[in-house]
Amino acid sequence: MSEPKKLLIITYYWPPAGGPGVQRWLKFVKYLPDFNVQPIVYIPENPTYPIIDEGLQSEVSEKAIILKHQIFEPYQLASFLSKNKTKKISSGIIPNQKKQSFLERMLLWVRGNIFIPDARFLWVKPSVNYLKKYIEENNIDTIVTSGPPHSLHLIGLELKKELKLKWFADFRDPWTTIGYHKALKLSSYATKKHKALEKEVLNSADTIIVTSKTTKTEFQAITSKPIEIITNGYDVEKITKQPLDDKFTLAHIGSFLSERNPRILWKALKELTMENASFKNDFQLKLIGAVSQEVLDTISEFKLTHYVQNLGYVSHQEAVAHQRKSQVLLLIEINSEDTKSIIPGKLFEYMVSERPIVAIGPEGSDFAEIITSTNTGAFFTYDEKEKLKALLLEYYQEYKNQNLKVHAVGLQQYSRKSLTEQLVKILNRNS
Repeated sequence: MSEPKKLLIITYYWPPAGGPGVQRWLKFVKYLPDFNVQPIVYIPENPTYPIIDEGLQSEVSEKAIILKHQIFEPYQLASFLSKNKTKKISSGIIPNQKKQSFLERMLLWVRGNIFIPDARFLWVKPSVNYLKKYIEENNIDTIVTSGPPHSLHLIGLELKKELKLKWFADFRDPWTTIGYHKALKLSSYATKKHKALEKEVLNSADTIIVTSKTTKTEFQAITSKPIEIITNGYDVEKITKQPLDDKFTLAHIGSFLSERNPRILWKALKELTMENASFKNDFQLKLIGAVSQEVLDTISEFKLTHYVQNLGYVSHQEAVAHQRKSQVLLLIEINSEDTKSIIPGKLFEYMVSERPIVAIGPEGSDFAEIITSTNTGAFFTYDEKEKLKALLLEYYQEYKNQNLKVHAVGLQQYSRKSLTEQLVKILNRNS
């Protein structure tokens, strides 16, 4: 076999970071050596991660070379003002605008107008200096930057200007059209700066990699550079098979943001508990992960608090176990034009859990097409309450008959190993 191809991957989220941001490149790195690629992963030495999952450390490939370099993050200083508020904002939990305190409004303004493109911008210059030397000494000719945080693409931008190399910019989420941008109180200067940096990155990288069709379409309006779609996916998880929950559990796994607050779901569930005594007795709502106060308040408003099991953040392994033993899995996306491109990473783990998915999001969502084509559940817009209620009742009746299951098709294309093979083909085709 020929000498492995060296690939330098510049990413912020890496074990022990928890949450969805870490999974994509952790899994690519796991399988890259199978395709004769040597992964070299560059990460911060002292990051400020809002979520920690020590269990993910064991999933780091032994064949990966890990490079670390010091980072200074303003969040480290901001946490002196309010550790809890800073942690929530850095993890994406942004309070409802009407309920924001002065400190929260100030932190959001600073995050949007001073930290451009994000709070890791101070890592760009020292990283370029460190990596330039490493790249030259180790004859590396291909790099990947993964964002968000999109400041990591600025590292790729500077390295591309100074060295002869191929640069692939991987966007796990969009940049200026991401939903939370509107909550950052951006000045006209900050808005223009974000758009200018986005345009420069998109037109300087050799190839752009995105996770959805909608993001590809958005970027095609900004650049003529090649844009490839590689979705997120699922991996083979070594989880001991457990019996299904006794209760009729609806489980939401992951961050339940203020804007992801589906009143149609709460209303449908409230009506079902009032109209059906058996449903009322069997129903349980499992919330796993960070949940905003606004969501909890709305659940209380619909008098559903009694049915809630709020487990908070759990390890990735525990989350996968809950996916497989819950009766129904909830997937909620913000009802906005800006979120049509978002394909939540957990969707793919949901799809192989063999449990039906109930998804709610904006009309035209990219993930709706995936759920439909794989026969793994049902999708509803925010004005389809009666259809949603009817399906929940149908699922409940199947649960009572011990016959609630799904018959998924075409899942193999979303396996992490298949997606890594797709990545390697793109790297080789464009190198």
